[in-house]
Amino acid sequence: MYKDEMLEKGFIRFHAGADIGRLYSEDQAWIAEQFEAIERAFEDLPMDAYATGLHRYRRFSRAVILPWSNQVEWLPAIVNEDGDEVAEYFQGAFNPEFKDAYRSFPMLQQEMLENELLKRIIQFDFAQTYWDKRDMVMPVNVGVHFVKLKVERDGDAAVSSPNCLHRDGEPFTFAHLVRRQNVVGGLNVIATVDDVDQLPGAIDTGHIFADFVLTEALESYGVADVAVSHYVSAVHKGAGDEAGERSMILIDYQPTVVKPL
Repeated sequence: MYKDEMLEKGFIRFHAGADIGRLYSEDQAWIAEQFEAIERAFEDLPMDAYATGLHRYRRFSRAVILPWSNQVEWLPAIVNEDGDEVAEYFQGAFNPEFKDAYRSFPMLQQEMLENELLKRIIQFDFAQTYWDKRDMVMPVNVGVHFVKLKVERDGDAAVSSPNCLHRDGEPFTFAHLVRRQNVVGGLNVIATVDDVDQLPGAIDTGHIFADFVLTEALESYGVADVAVSHYVSAVHKGAGDEAGERSMILIDYQPTVVKPL
């Protein structure tokens, strides 16, 4: 549906819920039921151990997708020295805050590994990507992040990592809004690859391809890492009494044999 646009522009915007319903002929009531389970999974996300004081919560799991069958298979956990099941995430030099560092995060709950809508989202995103022929005869690695920015007090700021325009190091990354509640901020910016490590306000405005705020559940975007950099601004508590929250599913794809970007 969007592969040509991804190839031409380096990024796409879409609505995963509506598009999945059309492409796979899924009933909207079924999508709503599956999505409610995903929303519940965000209620008990653990604090991101690498974001002390930054009001960020996170789980992460790895999978592979088989291009010839579209089958999604979750990879087993790593058991750390404390006996906890975790998955490791490595971005090499692409994240200036964690350069060449492995980070390990608690795995997604078993219910999420069995959630059919999450599987459909993984398959749909993958269908919008493009690859060399040799990549299509090998499993493609998938990273699935559940990330929540939550602020409970006026003046608090919840920050994503890295807090600058950046590339991820994986050929494709997709972002899907789960919940946006009583927050200000969370502005997404797509810019040229030459502006990595900068804040959007410090670059030539002509280098910015798009800026937008995700507001509806399953409103989504995707980026090709070779073509663009991207950024999301911090979120702050809004005027309401309830805690502010911006929850996202982030999904990245990389080939089995990693090539320099």
